[in-house]
Amino acid sequence: MQPKPKDTQGMLFTSKLEQILNIQHPLCKLAGVIDWPEFDKAFGKLYDPGFGRPAKSTRLMVGLHYLKYTYNLSDEAAVETWVENPYWQYFCGCEYFEHEFPIDPTSMTRWRNRLQEAGMEKLLEQTIKAGIKTGVLKRQELKRLTVDTTVQEKAIAFPTDARLYQKMRVKLVKKARDCGIALRQSYSRVGKKAFVMHNRYSHARQFKRAGKQLRKLRTYLGRVSRDLQRKTQQNPQLQAEFSELLGLAERLLA
Repeated sequence: MQPKPKDTQGMLFTSKLEQILNIQHPLCKLAGVIDWPEFDKAFGKLYDPGFGRPAKSTRLMVGLHYLKYTYNLSDEAAVETWVENPYWQYFCGCEYFEHEFPIDPTSMTRWRNRLQEAGMEKLLEQTIKAGIKTGVLKRQELKRLTVDTTVQEKAIAFPTDARLYQKMRVKLVKKARDCGIALRQSYSRVGKKAFVMHNRYSHARQFKRAGKQLRKLRTYLGRVSRDLQRKTQQNPQLQAEFSELLGLAERLLA
């Protein structure tokens, strides 16, 4: 069910947060810049309009996620700090200081799963708009985006001799198949087995056995390369097609 509007009725013997906090604090300033109603419009369709328990306010959930990522905290730490920090509560839309946990930390995970990628992009969009409003960002600074991928996982393998021999042979065989050239032997099965065994022997520090498999891989590449040279030398068009790959193969073999 969609979040219910907050009861704005004042508490008689309790001061509002805005009366006891420093309004010049960065979080207080930022709270006044972000367009919070925009999140209600964007995320309202994610809730069932008439069934279930009323959800927590959208501003509370959005604010907790902003604070979580700003201070690099876990869900549990973000909720615990919210209870202790009046500036965090003001940023999340509370009028009075609250002494109890606003939500269970697992609710943040479920909320993120509900938003998915498009919802998180909405958070980023409002962050950029707030930066432009406050003058921290300028529009010309958004024309180019520099992403630091130092710690991003990459599918990069170290170019060992065995890996280069194997990849070069596979490329030559695939190119020959695409051009309709029938090779004497592709060495696909034995080449893959030799490559796997080379890695296993190297990991076990059995270098003599690993060297034997490496020589096999080099032999398989040489045989495929020479077979292709013989079958393309009478055809200038095929020679041009294979010149680059065969040149690389010769460099590897040398």
